[in-house]
Amino acid sequence: MKKNNLLALFKVSVLLMSALSFHVFSRVPDYTTDVIGISETQLSPSHWVNKLAQDNTLLMNQTSITQFNQSLVLSNPYIVNPLNLPERLSKAQLLAKTRSISKPSNDKRFYDNGEQLNESDYASYIENTNQNAIKAENIVTFGLVIRRSVLRTFPTFDRVFKEGEDRDLDWFQESGLFPGDAVAILQLSKDRQWLLVQSYNYLAWMPKEDVAIGNKTDILAFKKAENFIVVTGSKAFTNHVPNQAALSNIQLDMGIRLPLAKRSEYSNTLYGQNPFANYIVKFPSRDSEGKLVFQLVPIPRGQDVRVGYLPFTKQNLVQQSFKFLGERYGWGHDYNGRDCTGFIGEIYKSFGLLMPRNSGQQAKSDYGLNHYFAKGTTKADKLTVIKQMQTGDLIYIPGHVMMYLGQENSKPYIIHDVKELGYIDERGEVYRGTLNGVSVTPLLPLKDYVDSITNIKRIR
Repeated sequence: MKKNNLLALFKVSVLLMSALSFHVFSRVPDYTTDVIGISETQLSPSHWVNKLAQDNTLLMNQTSITQFNQSLVLSNPYIVNPLNLPERLSKAQLLAKTRSISKPSNDKRFYDNGEQLNESDYASYIENTNQNAIKAENIVTFGLVIRRSVLRTFPTFDRVFKEGEDRDLDWFQESGLFPGDAVAILQLSKDRQWLLVQSYNYLAWMPKEDVAIGNKTDILAFKKAENFIVVTGSKAFTNHVPNQAALSNIQLDMGIRLPLAKRSEYSNTLYGQNPFANYIVKFPSRDSEGKLVFQLVPIPRGQDVRVGYLPFTKQNLVQQSFKFLGERYGWGHDYNGRDCTGFIGEIYKSFGLLMPRNSGQQAKSDYGLNHYFAKGTTKADKLTVIKQMQTGDLIYIPGHVMMYLGQENSKPYIIHDVKELGYIDERGEVYRGTLNGVSVTPLLPLKDYVDSITNIKRIR
């Protein structure tokens, strides 16, 4: 056999071994679970991808996705372009925005020690929203988020809970923000540590140290860069940069988009390392005055990132969702994780698609193809529609969203980021347990789920 043929055979063998090692599903010898209808093989994405019979049809191209997002900004009340906000707000406008998020709850709230919040507690939080400092005319500034951050009801890290609930659900936690997110900055807290910001799908308070203030032109150029990488793993990390902690090991969650630096902007050595095996991106950072500066940051090519958005296909929907499998549930992006809508939102962001933040907002919005169920729709009628679902379809019940995976023994299965487990067991009895993470489950046995479905949405 000729040398070239041997080399070709070796290359093919290596590729095959790599592919096999990537797709081999590792089993636990004594695997058992209290989750009904689940076998260990169902926890592999390939189990569900194989059911698609090589269907890798492009569901929407990037032109259609761009038009989809533009339509949301124009017509959906829950999606905005923060860079389009006016550069000045009247006193009435800013007060209305502040009070829309920072207001006492109608329900009883408790601190971790069991003490109930009272009027004095709420008055203290409201005082820190700095409403007395709001002028007749208020300048709006703009910025980029520099690290994963939080959005809070009030400008405080105090955690509050419902009576009788566990301590996982902090009711002052609203959502999360991620590096590269653009925000409009509306108000500074009285203690000067928090900013009231409007992101593309939420208005709330974030720590001032997590955002860099810049001019709209620079921010727009960053967001509209033609060449960019997208984080396609649940989390990726930048490289360590010696003596520069602010640039080192930065967590990047799924769906984050960062512009690529031009090759002319760096040499064959960057921070003491040859950059040839890294993606070099422009990363937002703060100078000593909190102003926006861009720094070059290396992201190893071995991280789960890619140039450009993922093709929007059913196979990729499955693969992306399983990258979160087992991640701890985090209400409002708490616990360095995400909740049911954060989970869905991050998956779809890896294709370039935007969505409202909360499940109720998503469910009642008319984007995509929707099958709304009127109150009183029978379970039988809902099951007829459920049988027609396609992989990636979104199923809404009050306060929750799930993604359809496919059929197993003619029964629908879903993947979702969910806290509680409740189902009717084989004896017809109600079983209560916990999931508290991204989970694969059958849909039908879950207690009250089918009866509660309000909408099934297909993003197209």
